[in-house]
Amino acid sequence: MSEEAKVDKGFELLEQKVRKAADLVKRLQGENKALATQLTEAQSRLKHSARELEAAQHRREPSPEDAKKLEALLREVEDLRGEREEIKVRIARLVEVLDTLD
Repeated sequence: MSEEAKVDKGFELLEQKVRKAADLVKRLQGENKALATQLTEAQSRLKHSARELEAAQHRREPSPEDAKKLEALLREVEDLRGEREEIKVRIARLVEVLDTLD
């Protein structure tokens, strides 16, 4: 293989790697955006549930129906907190991957 052919082959490989990296960055940016949207939605639901929970806790004597609703809200708040943490971890992983591309 001639020197020119080796250089051409090297450039082709480099171009392929650059394209793959660019595709990966685009995909990760899209995932990051989707995760950020999910995080925003989860935080909104969490705030709403927390307000409902607080309102329910301030009532003097909750009815059995209110007690069930309160329990459901407590579970939902805990679920949303867990979901929020999971999303934060996933976003952090994506950011780490993006940082390695620099």
